[in-house]
Amino acid sequence: MKMFAQRLQGLRARMRDTGMDVALITDEDNVYYLTGYFDYLHMDFGRPTVLIVRAEGETLLVTPTIDLNTAQATAHVDRISAWNDGMGEEWRAELPGALKTAQTVGIELERMPPLVRTYIDELVSLEKLINASPILADMRMIKSSQELQLARHAGQVANAMMQAGRDAIADGTPEYEVALATTQAGTRKAAELLSAYYDDRDMSPNTHFLQIMASGDTITKTHHRATTRIMRRGEPVFLCFCGMTNFHRFKLGFDRTFWIGDIGEKLQEKVYEVAVASQAAALDALRPGVTAESVHAAYAEVIQSAGFEYPFRCGRATGFSFLEQPQLVTGDKTVLKPGMVLAVDGSVSVDTFRAQVGDSVIITEDGWEAVTEHPKSVSDVIL
Repeated sequence: MKMFAQRLQGLRARMRDTGMDVALITDEDNVYYLTGYFDYLHMDFGRPTVLIVRAEGETLLVTPTIDLNTAQATAHVDRISAWNDGMGEEWRAELPGALKTAQTVGIELERMPPLVRTYIDELVSLEKLINASPILADMRMIKSSQELQLARHAGQVANAMMQAGRDAIADGTPEYEVALATTQAGTRKAAELLSAYYDDRDMSPNTHFLQIMASGDTITKTHHRATTRIMRRGEPVFLCFCGMTNFHRFKLGFDRTFWIGDIGEKLQEKVYEVAVASQAAALDALRPGVTAESVHAAYAEVIQSAGFEYPFRCGRATGFSFLEQPQLVTGDKTVLKPGMVLAVDGSVSVDTFRAQVGDSVIITEDGWEAVTEHPKSVSDVIL
């Protein structure tokens, strides 16, 4: 596709600007971003895939023979070299030739699997290595029109999951029933969108991430998964879709806190209202031309002024990875620009309770566009 060719051309141009002869791309999200190729196992089963991009010359995808059919159907590269377990030098075979004349080699310093990095260190001296990750991160900050469509469709999937989760929460219901409801709703919405807008038989609509949720006395466990615990009236319930919202490989952040029937403890309502206010402050500060850390500062000010502890980051950029650049946190001086997609949270924690609300937005020319939407006033989240 033209989109992938443009991305590879863009990478080559930046490689030439930095004097990088060859780039070795091993992060599965970057491989997908540049070529359209993905698999569901990658290094989980110890099988490396390496995309070799030359500043001048062909692109080569080295991938396991077991995934060759998929690579041939999806990868927009000049050549594919398949390797098989236990045969010859396996994935290593192509690398010496690819790097033989390179004076500088780009690698994803923090993302390259140790297995691959160990071999690269045998082939290339340390002074010839350049970190390619900042180049790729910068390329991926501003989303294309196709990516923004994916973001909006991912938002529709997320909204369907949140509504289904809300509808399933009830006194006497086990947590896993909520997870089943969100999974079904998200899958059905994703299937509807894939059928209507995309001609891609290899992309699964099924959600494939354990539901993040907590209820009652587990509410302070930020990344707790759904269990057999029975929810009861008066208890808070937290739903997070930061892993499950993964439509056509595009990720978003989305969180809400609910109560069943009524709020059992008055302090919880105060904590929740501060969390909502902190997100509102961040969203008020969010627009092109401001720094990422200034958005975090606006959010943190609300929380600390209310007497609560300094919070974790306000949010992060998302896309084909769960975590992209920039991050809405102290120290990140990236200037926000139209086309960025950001998850923006409001959150407050105390010893026995934590409240969080989070949404994903697109930075526009004069502000931001909501991608996820669900009511968040106190009256709206008491079920």
